[in-house]
Amino acid sequence: MGPPLLLLLLRLVFTLQLFTGPSPAAASSHISAVISQSGLDFAKDLLVSHAVETLTPLSVPDIEKSMSIPLVGTVSMTASEIVLHGLTVTNSTVAVGDTGVVVAASLASANLTMEWGYSYSAWFVTIYDCGNASIQVEGMEVGVSMGMKNQNGSLELSVMECGCYMEELDITLNGGASWFYQVFIDAFSNHIRSSVENAITNKIMEGALKLDSFLRNLPKKIDLDSVAAMNVTFVNDPLFKRSSVEFDIDGLFISSDETAAPRDMLLGDIKSALPLASSSKMLWISLDEDVFNSVSALYFEAGLLQRMVDKVPEQFLLNTASWRFLVPQLYRKYPDDKMVLNISAISPPSVKINVGRIDATVDLDVTVNVLDFGEIVPVACMSVSVAVSGAAAVSGNNLGGRVELDYFSFALKWSQIGKLHTVLVQTMLRFFLKSLFVPYVNSYLEQGFPLPIINGFYITDAYILTSYSKMIVSCDVAFIVPETLYPVQTQGRFII
Repeated sequence: MGPPLLLLLLRLVFTLQLFTGPSPAAASSHISAVISQSGLDFAKDLLVSHAVETLTPLSVPDIEKSMSIPLVGTVSMTASEIVLHGLTVTNSTVAVGDTGVVVAASLASANLTMEWGYSYSAWFVTIYDCGNASIQVEGMEVGVSMGMKNQNGSLELSVMECGCYMEELDITLNGGASWFYQVFIDAFSNHIRSSVENAITNKIMEGALKLDSFLRNLPKKIDLDSVAAMNVTFVNDPLFKRSSVEFDIDGLFISSDETAAPRDMLLGDIKSALPLASSSKMLWISLDEDVFNSVSALYFEAGLLQRMVDKVPEQFLLNTASWRFLVPQLYRKYPDDKMVLNISAISPPSVKINVGRIDATVDLDVTVNVLDFGEIVPVACMSVSVAVSGAAAVSGNNLGGRVELDYFSFALKWSQIGKLHTVLVQTMLRFFLKSLFVPYVNSYLEQGFPLPIINGFYITDAYILTSYSKMIVSCDVAFIVPETLYPVQTQGRFII
């Protein structure tokens, strides 16, 4: 009797490490997702549960055999309609090596039923008998070792080893002649064992092919809106460590009408910034500040970072009458006219992630316009540099946040209404920035953008860490709909 399959598979993975050459230089990624040991255990439990459901009932090919029996002659025997009905998993494990992942399960028992029959000729008479049987399997182990590689921005899964090991069969025959029982068991026991083992192995291979197809067909971008989409093509091969698996993703935002594709390889080592050793969280997602800067650049290029403001909480401020004593020339030239502010970014906002905080700066042109007989007339323009800071938060599967005004500076670019009083202008700008600009920015930030989480899962118990140039989301995950594990989703806001 050979060693259990679990041990064979574990030895296989870690033996293959000895023959694995050095990894090639890594490509640049902007998002890294690391599944920790607890996350691997969670995924393993789902896969094992799904496998048990799909394995039963399992039909095994019929077996036919002829043998010579003393005093009887040549007997033709068949075992047909062999069906595996029940599996009970008592223990399962997942282990990670440099080349891939091993998933193995020990089963306390398995139940099978079958039909049997025999026939032989005696004195020109054909004798035939048949009946049914129940089979109890004790000590079964099933396992598979899988590797994954990056293939043109998609993940390709391959099975390195797969098998099933059965320790003992207890066959109980019903019906027929008692003399036949032991003969049948001696003749068919090993055949039934190997047939069931092969059927289970083939079924697992079918499941692995479906999982491979699912991974290959994952969408390569997440549409945020009609302007921006996140490029979620994979870069580099997955990195297998002793207790985690890391997936590197491009992560930068591209135009929604652009086809996502792997970028050119930027040779060099990438840094791992995920402190897995100190946490039991299932998943760590690390995002470079370049991710946030890429989306701000897209919105700027699309001309969306500007706004005409004609309504404010204190509406009287948008009338030249309220400025008669502050800017007399404005009121004399445009008495009792409505005003409109044009607030436009003159460059993409810049995001900086530091230890414990997130900072952003944006340079604006604030143009003061007067509605003179329905015509918009620019009368002054100020250059304003605004600094905000804030915090990120996870809501559902989205990463959002809020900011507060830190400080701002301004300078008068031009004016058709004379010089402006610095202190008064500063007071008014502070009011407009706090009551208009910051709420406007927060309205977008609170919507956020989707994190790269596989459809059917959702984030729980998330917290956020910030370090130099990186934001790290540490979280657990929960499963929503079992049916979404294998079907392929090719569009929508959710991806990998």
